[in-house]
Amino acid sequence: MTLLNLSRLHVTLGTRRVLHDISLDVGAGELIGLIGPNGAGKSTLLKSVLGLVPSSGGIRIAGTAASRLSLRERAKHIAYLPQDREISWAVSVEHLVALGRTPHLRGFSGPGANDVALVESAMQRMEIAAFRHRSALELSGGERARVLIARALAQDAALLLADEPTAGLDPAHQIALMQSLANMVGQGTSVVVSLHDLGLAARWCTRLVLIHEGSIVADGIPADVLTVDHMRGIYGVETYLEKTAQGLIVQPVALVGTSHDTAGKR
Repeated sequence: MTLLNLSRLHVTLGTRRVLHDISLDVGAGELIGLIGPNGAGKSTLLKSVLGLVPSSGGIRIAGTAASRLSLRERAKHIAYLPQDREISWAVSVEHLVALGRTPHLRGFSGPGANDVALVESAMQRMEIAAFRHRSALELSGGERARVLIARALAQDAALLLADEPTAGLDPAHQIALMQSLANMVGQGTSVVVSLHDLGLAARWCTRLVLIHEGSIVADGIPADVLTVDHMRGIYGVETYLEKTAQGLIVQPVALVGTSHDTAGKR
């Protein structure tokens, strides 16, 4: 089943062309990593799907043209974890997670039994139920990330778009977050995640989409996308690559043009 289809998508912001001729399908059971240098267009791509920036070309969500869906209707199919994880309101963790049910509530109606059950399930899955009554302003960076993922889970959408969710987290919290996204995929939610950490992308993603200067230049399994040539030509770095039982190890070691004994050995 195709959850998202992009066909010849273009985005121009002001006078700058940000995305050019993007075509992409997202199916069920995928954990797709969007990778590419700063300014490649990864965040803009996610926002265009959500209707947060103007675009031209085709966007179909669960088989329906996005132009025929309101923002609320899009939110029933797609959950969004933005790059900015700041929380400005002193609401409880449980209340914040419950906001994920907003697209499904009508008018001023309160949550029903199904809404309450989904919120509880999301908190249990992200292991945050123990501090459900704590103010969201008191959370650490890792706790905040888990709470916002729980909010996305409560939304009960078939697809999650996550924009650099590991930014600013220490290695343990980065791995825990990627494990959480992988668990979501195992339980039926597809995920498209923008990442700068290529090691995490190689280890956890089932598929990588490499974007450079607003266009897709590679799309496939990590070993086919994270190649020595792509690392040199697009990122400008020499890289140590090695396949292990835990997945592909990706370690940039030097800028192109400088010497390093292990650069590009594999």
